Amino acid sequence: MSVQRKPVRLIAAACSGLGIGKDGQLPWDLPREFKYFVNHVTRVSRPGMMNLLVWGRLCWYSGVKCLPLQNVFNVVLSKTLGVVPDKAHFLSEDFEGAIRLAASPPLSDVIETIWVLGGTQVYKEGMMHPWCDLIYLTDIMADYDCDVFFPKFDRQLFKKQDIFPGVPSEIQEENGVTYKYQVYKKEICN
Repeated sequence: MSVQRKPVRLIAAACSGLGIGKDGQLPWDLPREFKYFVNHVTRVSRPGMMNLLVWGRLCWYSGVKCLPLQNVFNVVLSKTLGVVPDKAHFLSEDFEGAIRLAASPPLSDVIETIWVLGGTQVYKEGMMHPWCDLIYLTDIMADYDCDVFFPKFDRQLFKKQDIFPGVPSEIQEENGVTYKYQVYKKEICN
């Protein structure tokens, strides 16, 4: 069976200390930042193409209210669920299974990008995958009480880009909170 390599990309927003959630919710209310997130994960090059969104089980149940999204298939990672959750398309026992799903027929002909949406362990596996090339990490410039965190990552391997196509470079402000969109690109050693 032939496997088609797909870009694996992580996307998250994190406050000071890399906090990304509290009690199964986002600790902030930033509709414009959320729209930025949705625009990235649903963008495809042409009609009929799709992206695969990879969700950990807990992340899925905390984020399901934003569904459905256009141009995406959702895969939930779980070793304990026996059936595909409502509004999801696929269930996989592990991260590598989700990658195989996207990179093998029949989905390999329609999947463009694999987006990793969390939680912490899923992000760790995503950034360690050899196909991972970009991390979109919005810097929420404030302190929030969080119980879920974006994993620390090698900032020599993933270099912050000063300018990145389609990503505003200036500081944003919404609901009294400042934040900055950031993209980290994996430095490829030849």
